[in-house]
Amino acid sequence: MLCLRSALLAVATLCLFVSPLMADDEAATTEETTTEAPPEAAAPAPTLVAEGLNQADTAWMLVSSALVLMMTAPGLALFYGGLVRKKNILGVMMQCIFMMGLMSVVWALFGYSLAFAPSAVGGFEKDGVMVGGYIGGFDHVLLKGVMAVHDEATNTTTYPMRPANIPALLFMVYQGMFFIITPALICGAFAERMKFSTMCVFMILWGTFIYCPLAHLVWGSGMLAQMTPAPLDFAGGLVVHLSSGVSALIVALVIGKRLGYGQEPMPPHNLTYTTIGAAMLWVGWFGFNAGSQVAADAIAVNAFVATHLAAAAGVLAWAGCEWVQRGKPSILGACSGAVAGLVVITPACGTVSPVSGIILGLAAGVVCYLACTVLKGKFKYDDSLDAFGVHGVGGTLGALLVGVFATSSVNPAVSGLLEGNRDQFISQIKSIGVAAVVSVVGTFIILKVLDALMGLRVSQEEELQGLDLSQHGEEGYIFM
Repeated sequence: MLCLRSALLAVATLCLFVSPLMADDEAATTEETTTEAPPEAAAPAPTLVAEGLNQADTAWMLVSSALVLMMTAPGLALFYGGLVRKKNILGVMMQCIFMMGLMSVVWALFGYSLAFAPSAVGGFEKDGVMVGGYIGGFDHVLLKGVMAVHDEATNTTTYPMRPANIPALLFMVYQGMFFIITPALICGAFAERMKFSTMCVFMILWGTFIYCPLAHLVWGSGMLAQMTPAPLDFAGGLVVHLSSGVSALIVALVIGKRLGYGQEPMPPHNLTYTTIGAAMLWVGWFGFNAGSQVAADAIAVNAFVATHLAAAAGVLAWAGCEWVQRGKPSILGACSGAVAGLVVITPACGTVSPVSGIILGLAAGVVCYLACTVLKGKFKYDDSLDAFGVHGVGGTLGALLVGVFATSSVNPAVSGLLEGNRDQFISQIKSIGVAAVVSVVGTFIILKVLDALMGLRVSQEEELQGLDLSQHGEEGYIFM
């Protein structure tokens, strides 16, 4: 027993001496391992780069984009919808809402690139960039160079800028709202009689081969933008209103009159809708015009105020003409006058004073009224909702008068005929001619091709039934 106790004591004593030695060995091993394999370096922190971004400008342009979209639907949808007969109201509204979907996708896929990428046809090199051409290239197809880009190596996300103060993605979507509403304006010329399927194809082709080249010519790096002086088109008198209005006239002439036009009454079925739509257009136009400065600055303020006063003067002028000629002013006349005033000030709002805006609005109210009554009555074309009389005539008038009233007191970089700049007025005339030729020739060719391949009009039976039922299988009004 004594021997056993002695043995156990010896083992315990040996363990006391061995344990520290083993611990020292483990520590040494750990130290060696640490020395041989240091911990991995931490990954770089994520970084977002939007160099030069101005938050105020960005916020304003986000709001402006929403305002311009509102102009198509509900604005234009209600304005045009109230003017047609009740059997066609859904047809008009469908055209507007479908444009919001169709043209948005076309713009993102390739339309923006054709309008704002460097010139691809007929251009010349300037500072390493192709300019002076007729249409843009494919640099931004599928929004390449527009969307944010992530660099895995540096864990950095970069947002391209265009111009220097807002993300290029925002500039793209703002311009896309113009691409939606411009062809939608043409719907007023062929209301109540064009096939919906043909309309869809027509709008894609018109946007691609007419709108995009004009946008590139005037707002991109195209031929007209390289003129000295370049034509003034602040928010789209040429690119939007003249192009759509002139094209609308060609459509009305090629497609022909509505059944019974001139032989039976075709009054607007709901002027309440038209009034609400006109009011929404008026409000949305502030984003359309003041937003075109692409900055929340003093020129944007001038554009805002000039736009409002021109619309106000347009109301007075058109309603006043009716009052004098017919003895009563109408709500339709007041709404039409407001839109005419908004159209005429569009190319000029960033370069003329608000007082000049009143003059332009008064001129548009009178001239567009005469175009929609005297001119239309004399030539007997069926421009159903007066797209040409208001947008074509008003856009041309505005593009011409900005060459007269542009002033360096609003924008020091410009001046007009009243300040002795004859060249600017001549530049405006040339640009009007180019825009009109592109619109007339291009629209005529597209229509003739589509008429041969698809047919433009619905059948007589479908037209009598109304587009709501014949094209969409729905009714706008169901009374139980």
